[in-house]
Amino acid sequence: QVQLVESGGGLVQPGGSLRLSCAASGSIFSIATMGWYRQAPGKQREMVAAITSGGSTNYADSVKGRFTISKDNAKNTVYLQMNSLKPEDTAVYYCNADLPLVKHNYWGQGTQVTVSS
Repeated sequence: QVQLVESGGGLVQPGGSLRLSCAASGSIFSIATMGWYRQAPGKQREMVAAITSGGSTNYADSVKGRFTISKDNAKNTVYLQMNSLKPEDTAVYYCNADLPLVKHNYWGQGTQVTVSS
């Protein structure tokens, strides 16, 4: 069983920055695609950014050029650097670990990000 613990959410003004962290309980980054998803009130959960075991990244069009996903294999932690935040980025952000070789998928508990003046 893998546990994912997110941190770093909060209230920020438009144009500001936040960095989210997701710590995994085990050394899974060599076999997992790690992702950040978000869910705003009344909307479906959507993928924000993902990073594969090999380090390839993918972003939602709405965050390209503003968000950066990265990982530290030694710390079993994945990050989401969010710059130039907009009110529409307000959502609960979830960390996800997808391990297709063992057919397991894990979610963190979520962290709230609120962008408001």
